[in-house]
Formats: sequence, C-alpha cells, structure tokens
Amino acid sequence: MPGPRAADAVYDAVAVRSAAVVIRAYSSSFGWACRLLGGPVRDHVRTVYALVRVADEIVDDPASGLTGAERGELLTELEREVGRARERGRSSNLVVHAFARTAREFGIGDDLVTPFFGAMRADLTATTHDDASFAAYVHGSAEVVGLMCLRVFVAGDDAAYGRLAPGAARLGAAFQKVNFLRDLAEDQDVRGRSYFPGLDVDAFDDADRDRLLADVDADLAAAAAVIDDLPRSSRRAVRVAHDLFAELSRRLAATPAATIRRERVRVPDLVKARLVAAAVARDVLR
Repeated sequence: MPGPRAADAVYDAVAVRSAAVVIRAYSSSFGWACRLLGGPVRDHVRTVYALVRVADEIVDDPASGLTGAERGELLTELEREVGRARERGRSSNLVVHAFARTAREFGIGDDLVTPFFGAMRADLTATTHDDASFAAYVHGSAEVVGLMCLRVFVAGDDAAYGRLAPGAARLGAAFQKVNFLRDLAEDQDVRGRSYFPGLDVDAFDDADRDRLLADVDADLAAAAAVIDDLPRSSRRAVRVAHDLFAELSRRLAATPAATIRRERVRVPDLVKARLVAAAVARDVLR
C-alpha cells in the first residue's frame, strides 16, 4: 500500500488525467493548440479548461432536463467546492481537485474565479445584453480564462503577467465573440439567448456580420502583438489558437449572414494542420 505522499501523487495524477478526458471529449480546436504546450504547462491549462467545460455543461446541457433553479443550485455547489478546494488543496471532485492544484500553484485568485462563476450564473437568467452586461459577460466567461492560462504561462512572474494581461484578455474576448457568431442559431433557437447588444438575430445581415467581425479582428490584432513575448513553453500553442480563430473570422466574413444564421462555420482539419505547421515553423525560425 503506498504511503501518504505516494497516494497524494497518484490522486493528483488521476485528477489531471480526468481533466484531459474532459478536454478530449468536448473541445477539438482547443485540443489542436493544447498539444503544442510544454508538458507541465499543458496539464495545468487542461485543468482550467476542464473546470470551464463542467460549469458550461451545468448551464447549457439541454438534455439534462434540469430547471433553471436546479442548474443554479449545481453551479453554486460547484463554485463552493472550488473555493473549498483552493483553501485546503483537495476535493473529492477530480476536475475541481485538478483545478485547485493549479490555482494554488500559480495564484489564480478570486479576481478571476468569481467573475467566471458570475458569468455562468448570468446565463441562467439573462436572455439579452446591453453594452455593460455584455462587457461583464465577456470578461467573466472568456477574458478571465485567458488570464488564468497566462498565470500558468508566466509561472509567478508578476511583471510579465501585468505586461501581457491586456493581450491575453483580448484573445479570450475574440474567442468568445467568434463563438457567439458561430452559434447564433443554437443560442437563440435552443437556449433563447442573444448575446450581442442590440442585434436582432432574425434580421441578421452582412452589415451586422462585418461590424461584429471588425471588433473581433481588433481583439485578435491586439493579442497578436504580444504573443511573441510569451514563454517558449506556451508561445506556439497560443499562436495556433490565435490563428485558428483568425481563420474562423476570415471564413465567417466570406459566409453570407443568412448561412451563418443556419449553419456553424468550421475550420477543416487539413487547414488546422497547416496552421499548426506554420506556427511551429515560425517559432523554430525565431
């Protein structure tokens, strides 16, 4: 029978593997980029995204048959367990345990965790947004996730974090806005939500598409300006993630608004592979 330290190591390893299982099941584009992260960094970033995915499923899974109130209770239970695990370093929930281990090691605090759960909770009641609530939602659901990852990337270098944080937040915002565009139909028809302030989804046209994508492209440009300053262990992966969403933006721009309203725009795997190869080559030549 293993001693206490060995048992802890086994439990930690199982928790990290459980996070990887969640990512493989739910996120294809993230999986392409995540493979390029350095080994330890990759494990920690997976724990962040696994927690995000679990919270998102509580809020959005249409097959669960849960009421909004029941989803809210589950989300509150998850948030409380995350808080307890961050304090004591252990949870019986493997995904929470893995996240808490990462949060404690890299200083992921309430400034990032609280807005995230606030955004998830907003999805239970809000069906439309004004400018202020949209900004708060994007911050909590996406920007803070990029900042959590940045905490891992810079590994305690607060000066680097401060310098790179605006770009990391803008990249998270771009990812979220692109996904809002890709999911216009599902969000409205299945979940009864419309995220973009003032947008009439039923009247969505090419001018709306272009206006929204101009905002996305500004976010992507701001993020691109700092990617080369990231540590080598994360630079390639972030470049691939950026380029995948830049490609999605280009494809959305070339897709009629009526089609976006009906179908989810995707990047084919062969194109993803080309973007990965280009990012790797660029990093080798630096």
